[in-house]
Amino acid sequence: MISNEHSTAARGEYGGHRAPKQGVPEETLKTDRIQIERKAFLFALKENPRGRFLRITEDINGRRDSIIVPATGLEEFRKVVDDMLQVAAETPEKTE
Repeated sequence: MISNEHSTAARGEYGGHRAPKQGVPEETLKTDRIQIERKAFLFALKENPRGRFLRITEDINGRRDSIIVPATGLEEFRKVVDDMLQVAAETPEKTE
């Protein structure tokens, strides 16, 4: 095992799914959903006793994966996405 890897049990995963966390109440401040091709993305701005965060969930045919961005990092996250959009717009797509 590489030093930055953890065993499945240490990550709280069983059978490929994460064990649900208990006892941290979350309040949803805003949600939005977009569909891009066969993927659906759910954006949820939430708040709990530790602070605000954005949860981005990707749903592909019932399989869900999420990332969480603390509110303190949203501006930096936006800047990176803006940079990616600019490069995508300026760089011609390669054709096969």
